[in-house]
Amino acid sequence: MTIMRLLPFIIAALLPLTAVAQKVQPDSQRRVTPYVIRHYQDAKAHKAAAGIIIVEDGNQTRSLMPYNGTMSYGIPYAEIANTYKRKMPNVNIYCMIVPTAVEFYCPPMASTWTKKQHPVINNTYAHVSDSVYVVDAYTNISRHTDENIYSRTDHHWAPLGAFYAAEALARTAGVPFRQLNDGYEECVVRRYVGSMYYFSKDIAVKNSPEDFVYHKPTDVEYTTTYITYKTENRKIIGEYAPQQGTFFKTYKDGSGGAYCTFMGGDSKITIVRTGTKNGRRLVIFKDSFGNAIPGYLFYSFEEIHVVDGRYFNKNIIKYVKENKITDLVFANNATHANSSSFINAYKRFLVQ
Repeated sequence: MTIMRLLPFIIAALLPLTAVAQKVQPDSQRRVTPYVIRHYQDAKAHKAAAGIIIVEDGNQTRSLMPYNGTMSYGIPYAEIANTYKRKMPNVNIYCMIVPTAVEFYCPPMASTWTKKQHPVINNTYAHVSDSVYVVDAYTNISRHTDENIYSRTDHHWAPLGAFYAAEALARTAGVPFRQLNDGYEECVVRRYVGSMYYFSKDIAVKNSPEDFVYHKPTDVEYTTTYITYKTENRKIIGEYAPQQGTFFKTYKDGSGGAYCTFMGGDSKITIVRTGTKNGRRLVIFKDSFGNAIPGYLFYSFEEIHVVDGRYFNKNIIKYVKENKITDLVFANNATHANSSSFINAYKRFLVQ
């Protein structure tokens, strides 16, 4: 075969991988399907400290953080994703909002103590530019409410909920994704009582421990590098030299800190380099909900850079160029997607 006949194949191989995912997203993938609550139909509930909703169910008591967002809240979140796309046109930008447990498990008798999230999420996504991808984690998660996708005793989701969100992201990004029966080890921390006992001060939460179940990928090589910040009053005052460590921390049964299994917390940049050699390098801009997502994407991306919206002191445009990032997702829960402090931080990352 002559060089001229080979030329189209050579050019195709040299094209940036970002071009692979640049396709028109159907409108049906840019709106979530509202969930009709079918759990706890006859359950009693009461308010605890901080307005936390306690769903009374014996030793299966569930605590819920109420949601107070309004229709206009999420528009700046959409606009910041649009801005990132304008600033970095060759990077795939994704906008994901993670619903919280109250959207799926609030009993009818307590429905006036919180607000619905899906109208706010849909209004946010309606303001996302066509050049930015919407990741509909909501609908994928809502199909699995019979499973343990949200913690009963913590304000976070359970790792299984993060798995379904990661699946939605991988599908949107057009990258491989493994199911839990294919290359994962299930790990359990028993007698777990998370943050909601501290927030609610309600003994019923303490008396309803649960299993904290997470999954380690076993069929892919990976290394984890941490750039840990020195902080004072939650402000960055410096950083330590990069160090290799373990992505999954180990907690004993009964430990209330089990959600920190993933990376050990927030105040750092985490860089995971995997054996998945597809040239796709992802930045996850996240709150603490996002900590549970990257462990389900080791089969999907060659590199994953995990950045908390509260802890980052670099210019993101320069960071993306230096690290050859191809994909960037905003992955925050419904409350933080409405947070001016997060939005202002994401704006600052473009110019600092």
